[in-house]
Amino acid sequence: MNELRGLSRGFTSKNENKRIMSGFLDGIRCGDCECNVDWGERRNTIASIAAGVLFFTGWWIIIDAAVKYPDQGQFHHAYHTCGVIATVAFLMINAVSNGQVRGDSYSEGCIGQTGARVWLFIGFMLAFGSLIASMWILFGGFVVPKKPVVYPGIAIFFQNAFIFFGGLVFKFGRTEDLWQ
Repeated sequence: MNELRGLSRGFTSKNENKRIMSGFLDGIRCGDCECNVDWGERRNTIASIAAGVLFFTGWWIIIDAAVKYPDQGQFHHAYHTCGVIATVAFLMINAVSNGQVRGDSYSEGCIGQTGARVWLFIGFMLAFGSLIASMWILFGGFVVPKKPVVYPGIAIFFQNAFIFFGGLVFKFGRTEDLWQ
């Protein structure tokens, strides 16, 4: 038996290979670099930047479509109404704080908790309405009639989707803690 153990010492076992591998990976330090950022501290900044980029991208897409197709026959200028309503909804949703909606704020404000909830509800109705209207414009105005150019309809939908998601990120991605 001892002879077999002596012969097997020349070969490495699976456990020894695992120890060598884990020793190799132990030398790599992932969180010790100088650029280690506490994301909890930067949550409001990151959410605000992300919401701004989404909002900007939505308007940039529709500006591109309006410049590329200036003719009224290819792209009706009345379709810009969806983006304007989505922008108003973005502002309405983010005009009231989560504390006002919950009733946790220090002051009631001019409309109170119920008024804040109604204001937020109307804002979300406008946001969802503009998103649904943009889908209706895309399919009813461009896809179903089989127009040769569909990009303006896609641009209207993406504009409203980006503004909608930007509003959600700006509303729910930030915290209201003053000392964070």
